[in-house]
Amino acid sequence: MNENIGAEDLETVAFEIGVVVPKSSGNNKDGDEINDCIEVLVDEFRKAGLIVDRVVGLQNEFLRLGAPLKTLGQAAAELQLKKRTHIGVDLQFHWDEVEAYEMQPDGSLFSWFERYCCYRHIIYEIVNTSTSTVILKSDGNEVHWEPGKPLLRTLESMGIVKEVFPVHDETKRKQLLRSWALNWWDFTVQPIDDICNYYGTKIASYFAFLGMYTRWMLFPAAFGLTVQLVDFGSLQLFVLSAFFISIISWAVLFFQFWKRKNSALLVRWQMNYPAVDNESKYLEGEWYQFQSPVELMKKQGADKTDKPRGKEAFQREEWLGHFMRFRNDAMIILSIICLQLPFELAFAHVYEVLRSDVSKFCLTAVYLFTIQYFNKIGGKISVKLVKYENNKNIERRADSWVYKVFGLYFMQSYIGIFYHALLHRNIMTLRQVLIQRLIISEVLENMLENSLPYLKYSFKKYRAVGNKRKREKGTSSEKTQYMSRVEKEYLKPDYSASIGEELEDGLFDDFLELALQFGMIMMFACAFPLGFAFATLNNITEIRTDALKLLAMFRRPIPRPDATIGAWLNIFQFLIVMSICTNCILLVCLYDHEGKWKISPGIAAILIMEHVLLLLKFVFSRIVPEEPAWIKANRMKNATHVHDMCSRQLLRSISGEKMHTELKKDE
Repeated sequence: MNENIGAEDLETVAFEIGVVVPKSSGNNKDGDEINDCIEVLVDEFRKAGLIVDRVVGLQNEFLRLGAPLKTLGQAAAELQLKKRTHIGVDLQFHWDEVEAYEMQPDGSLFSWFERYCCYRHIIYEIVNTSTSTVILKSDGNEVHWEPGKPLLRTLESMGIVKEVFPVHDETKRKQLLRSWALNWWDFTVQPIDDICNYYGTKIASYFAFLGMYTRWMLFPAAFGLTVQLVDFGSLQLFVLSAFFISIISWAVLFFQFWKRKNSALLVRWQMNYPAVDNESKYLEGEWYQFQSPVELMKKQGADKTDKPRGKEAFQREEWLGHFMRFRNDAMIILSIICLQLPFELAFAHVYEVLRSDVSKFCLTAVYLFTIQYFNKIGGKISVKLVKYENNKNIERRADSWVYKVFGLYFMQSYIGIFYHALLHRNIMTLRQVLIQRLIISEVLENMLENSLPYLKYSFKKYRAVGNKRKREKGTSSEKTQYMSRVEKEYLKPDYSASIGEELEDGLFDDFLELALQFGMIMMFACAFPLGFAFATLNNITEIRTDALKLLAMFRRPIPRPDATIGAWLNIFQFLIVMSICTNCILLVCLYDHEGKWKISPGIAAILIMEHVLLLLKFVFSRIVPEEPAWIKANRMKNATHVHDMCSRQLLRSISGEKMHTELKKDE
């Protein structure tokens, strides 16, 4: 790894990591440059095989890091990453046997998540190998680099290294802008493999789901538009019932086929998850390769020192984890029922009673401010509760947190609509509220989520340029310095969640928006069939705006290893069951105009239809397999191949031992 980097590597290697350090003040005395913190850090990076590009910005200096394939391969071998081989088996990576491993769909050897782990391993494993403390200098101050301590951690603790973050690859970013974010003519077609290579499997899974969901929305959108615009007269209730049955069947089939598509993506992206295992989503033994290097070392160290645990210890840990999750979920549900439900019902009732538009506007403003405060408190409490649960990895903790927080949003998004639909039985008011939520709210949310990051970035950029001008005031000799690309990226906001950023990134808000939209159009489909058409148009726009947001307005996100939509799949399934119940109630309200709630043949037929649809959901989920047959066949073929290879190797080993024993006897 100490070999010189050739000119070809400089041209082909992309800079993917940025390290932010202070600008040199120029106060270093002669001889101090040898022990200067930044100079030593750059020298150590180069000794580790990294390519370093130093960029001086307006306020800070930036070290852009790139790595040749050999450097990444050696780091992957040290991390003991598992990779897919040509025979379909995941084996520990060895750089000397690189030809045995499959390439990614784009032709590269490592995925973005694997490269990120290798970068982190390289830069954080630079330690003081001497037996004495090294004294480093930083603007006249001394920094003690103790033996065995990582250099980067030491400089971070002293505030010299301000941040380490992924940076955009300009060539790939511009290519994705052309083929993805600005390619409006293809509607829902997206370069999913390129997205996966650049952003990782989790973000690619979101856009694959969003694209498939939008394509499938075309059928209910066309059907709903017909039901809304055509007057069927006395057959209107029958047509609504047929529309209701169709969208429930559509939703159940969509999620079954999404599971099949997700299984295919897992195989294509060389993920190690068993696709249809409902009880254990991931194999814990294979999750080590997806942990951060620090967690990996801690886990491996624990495995070496801990004694083997017995059956009782595993059972105790298992049931304690179930109990903690049950306790935390019960606390959240009781809090929602006792605190948030009365607040939401009081707001809905007061809003219905008020006659003045000014009063309604003021009440809505107070309500919106209050619920934002509630959401932040609920998110923080949920994060603390999840920490006490026995979740195996960060993705499991994130899923547990999502379930808890979604309850808050579910209550605040739908309780007012339930109030208008069930208590007042006012279908016209219900449609007005749905139009307001689906059109006005989503347009405003899209404007805010795309404009706020740009405003934050513009404000930080203005402050940086202003501070530079103040420092240079009176010194006309220096030329005007423009902001570099890496400094602009540093000033951009992180792709983080609005709440609970400790466990989730910006995908939480994107999935939450989709889930709330899905619940809105599904649970009140009979009251407003046109909602599917509005949702389809919004999702077509959402694909491009979300892509533009990631490529132009945010930093490059830290990759996540998961390649599924996680807890959101169960949330969508829950919303389907809720929509069966709510739409049956809406049909009863439309049928029973007088509100007598007597069991008549029409109401009895609606109640029977509810039970039939619940049974239909269960039947469809069993008829359509969650995994394509070709994936099962490939897995069986690979398993057979591995079994044959192991059998032959075992037989050769047994034969060798037998021959060795006979030779000893002859001697």
